[in-house]
Amino acid sequence: GTGTPVVLVGGAIDDGSENAPLVPELAKRFTMVNYARRGRGESGDTLPYAVEREIEDLDALIGEVGGSAHVFGASSGGALVLEAVAAGLAIEKLAVYEVPYNLEEDGPHWNSSVIPEVESLLAQGRRGDVVELFMRKVGSSEEDIAGAKGSPYWPPLEALAHTLAYDAACMGGGPPPTERLARISQTTLVATGGGTPDSHATGLPPGFMDRVADEIAAAIPQAERVVIEGGGHMVDAAVVAPVLDRFFRA
Repeated sequence: GTGTPVVLVGGAIDDGSENAPLVPELAKRFTMVNYARRGRGESGDTLPYAVEREIEDLDALIGEVGGSAHVFGASSGGALVLEAVAAGLAIEKLAVYEVPYNLEEDGPHWNSSVIPEVESLLAQGRRGDVVELFMRKVGSSEEDIAGAKGSPYWPPLEALAHTLAYDAACMGGGPPPTERLARISQTTLVATGGGTPDSHATGLPPGFMDRVADEIAAAIPQAERVVIEGGGHMVDAAVVAPVLDRFFRA
């Protein structure tokens, strides 16, 4: 497309495919950049991992498209975007969707507390167990997990299992990092879906994502909080793209 660049940042066990349907929808007015985060798809994975390296990756992409851009982050990719903006990247406007921080210590979560267990399983070659752990921690039922394991989608998930530790690191210690979020001066869209929860998230308490989004929006001075009717946790381009188009053009 043409126009102001928009960089799309995916979440856990995603190689960029989940945001891909947004590209043709938004390319009518923007230059779209969709990428596989480090360790995914054809992207490299220089170790040791650190969230700072992912922020540098995003900074490099923004540099390639002219030095500034709008950015959209979905799920844990939204947490990465928030950290990047708080760190001072040249981002004009940012939008985040269903960022799964957890407000209660014993609630559904995927954050830095799980990293030691993930690393132990990976060291034993138990990649499938890492994916199971992730699904269980974020609210999937045992029936959902069994169904996923028997599907053709399971091997690609196992291939990305090592990157689940990266998403856990991006999510930090659990709750929204409100002190860092308060540094964000850019206009920020904080969105959740208003549709039926996706199957992998049916174990989440009612209003889980909305309560988290409310806290994120309260911490950011120039935040706009919206609920996108018909949207689930997985980005549906048909309902999300029009909202992003309006926000980035305003």
